[in-house]
Amino acid sequence: MQRAFQPLMPFQFPVALLAAVPLLAYGDAQSALDPKGQNAARIAETSWVLFAGGGIIFATVMILSAAALFGPAGLRSAIGRHAMIVGGGILFPLVVLSALLIHTFLSASAIMRADAPPALRIQVAGELWWWRVSYLGDNGSTALETANEIRIPAGRPVEFVLISDNVIHSFWVPNLAGKIDMIPGHVNRLRVRADAPGVFRGQCAEYCGAQHANMAFHVVAQAPADYDAWFAAQTKPAQEPRDAVLQTGKRLFLNACSQCHAIRGTPAAGTLGPDLTHVGSRLSVGAGMLPNNAGTFGGWIAGNQHIKPGNRMPAFGGLSGEELRALAAYMESLQ
Repeated sequence: MQRAFQPLMPFQFPVALLAAVPLLAYGDAQSALDPKGQNAARIAETSWVLFAGGGIIFATVMILSAAALFGPAGLRSAIGRHAMIVGGGILFPLVVLSALLIHTFLSASAIMRADAPPALRIQVAGELWWWRVSYLGDNGSTALETANEIRIPAGRPVEFVLISDNVIHSFWVPNLAGKIDMIPGHVNRLRVRADAPGVFRGQCAEYCGAQHANMAFHVVAQAPADYDAWFAAQTKPAQEPRDAVLQTGKRLFLNACSQCHAIRGTPAAGTLGPDLTHVGSRLSVGAGMLPNNAGTFGGWIAGNQHIKPGNRMPAFGGLSGEELRALAAYMESLQ
């Protein structure tokens, strides 16, 4: 038999508030109300205007309702007059809601209007369940491919070219811009500009399957000089391992992983999974599932189906402890 819903008792409210504190502390990392870019600032401004307008309307209605129910007879009679009903019930909503609608349209138009050509174009493809990131050259060809992490120069306009070849995803970095769908067979574009260097968490905002909630990514805005140095380093092939442990890890990778993953500078050229040429320099493992270090690499390789059930990578539980440590160390060394 189902239990009826029971509201929180008074002494439980402080406990609930304390439980929410970690969420509030994390909110700035993925919050549309903490804008760090021009488009996000316009969205936040529109949100606050709508919150304020809705709050004023709600407060006005409540005050009038209280006056009509509990006010003196003269006030109640005034509220019930024909002019008050027409003014409050028709003219007031018409004027206020029209003003809010016009403000919203003007903000949306400003967001869609491109002020300058993009300094950089990045194609992002929604996969199941990770993000394929391709930095495009002037001719539209791929100059660099990474995964689950997007680096951009702060202060410069960047255009994201958003695609999917499986299901509908939705690309959303709340601190930088609004969400936009990634629809199979269709190309959508999103223009962003980060005001200053920082790390901003993104998320798929459209249910796309079992691991939709665990399909995260990071946008890292860097000073232009730092971005240029990062890009130059990323275009280089992976360094050849120099010690025996890393050489063993490379051999294991080529035997077990090269069918799905690529590491430039080696025979590994798979395209089903993320490009791992410089995976050791990324912030996370498994599209935001784990922090990036040798331990989490080992856990992901051996037990990814427990960490992220249903993803398309098989778990390699048959590796010995020594082999697993060597392979994880090699992955971490790919800086």
